[in-house]
Amino acid sequence: MLSDSSTSGAANQMRAREYNERLLLSLIRRHGSLSSADIAKRSGLSAQAISVIIRSLENDGLLLRGDPVRGRVGQPSIPLSLNPDGAFSIGLKIGRRSVELTMLDFTGGNRYSAHLRYRYPRIKEVMEFLREHIDKINKDFAAEQLERIVGIGVSMPFELWKWADQTGAPVEDMLEWKSFDLSSGISELVDYPVFFENDMTAACGAELMFGRGSELSDFIYFFIGTFIGGGVVINHSVFRGRTGNAGAVGSMPATAGSIEEKQLVDFASIVELERKVRAQNKDPSLLWDSSNDWSSISATVDEWIDTASGHLSVAITSSCAVLDFSAAVIDGDIPSNVLADLVGATEEKLKQLNLTGLNQPSILAGYIGSEARAMGSACLPLISRYLLDQSVLFGTARSS
Repeated sequence: MLSDSSTSGAANQMRAREYNERLLLSLIRRHGSLSSADIAKRSGLSAQAISVIIRSLENDGLLLRGDPVRGRVGQPSIPLSLNPDGAFSIGLKIGRRSVELTMLDFTGGNRYSAHLRYRYPRIKEVMEFLREHIDKINKDFAAEQLERIVGIGVSMPFELWKWADQTGAPVEDMLEWKSFDLSSGISELVDYPVFFENDMTAACGAELMFGRGSELSDFIYFFIGTFIGGGVVINHSVFRGRTGNAGAVGSMPATAGSIEEKQLVDFASIVELERKVRAQNKDPSLLWDSSNDWSSISATVDEWIDTASGHLSVAITSSCAVLDFSAAVIDGDIPSNVLADLVGATEEKLKQLNLTGLNQPSILAGYIGSEARAMGSACLPLISRYLLDQSVLFGTARSS
């Protein structure tokens, strides 16, 4: 029978091995591919330890060996990369105007996607959508692929039932979300773990993992959805703050050109553009899908961009006065040409502000677009199961 000290030692060895496996997978994910020598330089592990870990990860189907690369001297190096078929993860984004599902492979490749637009989210409609596409995934993918699905990540606005008036949704229908046990409802449809995260934090995480995070170590992130939201990235990690509410950029005071007590959300959200379109007796549903052409309402869009960019520039300046961000990344569920115009207008408005004492940040468009929230959702199970940075990238993402 093992003594307490022997049991403790074995547990510590297991934890150390799991940590080192996650470290290798995280390094390879970040750099695309690495040789054993490269891994040794970046990890500080011995060549023998790395060899053992690589062999184990290969046996688990998580790593692939590339073709040998010959140098001037010594043995050729063999690049190691993540096996796309090594693991799969599902992401579900429940939003105020749409629900979206995506299935990512181990490298972030999109293997399946579906979305449904609506005027407002109804529980029955969302759950039927999820059931339909889980059934399709179970039918269309091979058994060995289904066995490698590690979980489903779910992102949605916290307290989705609020803001019913602003979106034109019936209050009684939205209040049903307050008492609905979403975790249990999803668990009835799938056999794998369920993870939850705020939709904007998830979008920021997707930009960090698959977008601007490859070139920026820190940035303030804005996502233009039905309501604007965002996130904060510091030292290659999403910073969630004391209560998980860091990056709540929509709540930033916005008083530029007005003495009214308003917030950024009142000026830089799609719902504000909807209001302007309705005031012209036009159908705002055009705005619910970023693949639509918004040129028929270009004058209204230009007016919205002019106002939104002004308030965004003030919000960016205020953010940089607290944390010395190198860049502000703006993305959203809007057409690419509209995003480009918004980014350009924000950059011009920023130049007009008094930036004395501040380093002017770069104003950049995000790379992910409308899929950011669903992709960020799908990252949650992969991070939790295989990667090192789950505690800093998504903080304490809830799991059921």
